[in-house]
Amino acid sequence: MQDLLNTMRRLRAPNGCPWDAEQTHASLRPYLLEEAAEAVDAIDGGSPAELAGELGDVLLQVAFHSVIAEEQGTFSYADVEGAIVQKLVRRHPHVFGTTRVSGSAEVVRNWQAIKAAEQGGQPRRALDRVPSALGALAREGTAQKLTGTQGSRQQVTGVLEVASDSPQGVAEVLAAVVAWARASGVDPELALRDHTTRMLQGLPDATPAP
Repeated sequence: MQDLLNTMRRLRAPNGCPWDAEQTHASLRPYLLEEAAEAVDAIDGGSPAELAGELGDVLLQVAFHSVIAEEQGTFSYADVEGAIVQKLVRRHPHVFGTTRVSGSAEVVRNWQAIKAAEQGGQPRRALDRVPSALGALAREGTAQKLTGTQGSRQQVTGVLEVASDSPQGVAEVLAAVVAWARASGVDPELALRDHTTRMLQGLPDATPAP
């Protein structure tokens, strides 16, 4: 990791790369999302070598942000790494402590309880608990978990019959579909991603322009 950090420091130095030197936390946002999405695609593709490469690109984003923060004096890579190690130890008392659990469901409950305690027991706004950068279907699914929304195929049909041909109407149908998917044990974001991939794989290759 130190080699990667030193490489980024060199790139952002006065005699380094002008593009890298101009980047900020804000300007790198789309690249962080893109690299994470490409890593997911690599998992779907099943190639270990490709996944290793894409995870390297994700790690680059961590190093990039860490070096920018280091320059600003706000935090360093050591802070990033130390914080996540401490969090993992703190939230796994059944591994690093004496707590006993009966299974993964209890692990999740303990995790949520510890997380709430870390935040002083103060409730967080629902808007803050659902990242705005999530894909629309994934974000709706997370929101539905918070609200306890249930769904079914019949509900999708009912909503579809009365929905208007407008953005609001389409959104209501999509929300109903997400609820149906969750009730069926299907991740709607991944299901649609896989569907789109299959559709694109069936298209003919584009002919290069002369």
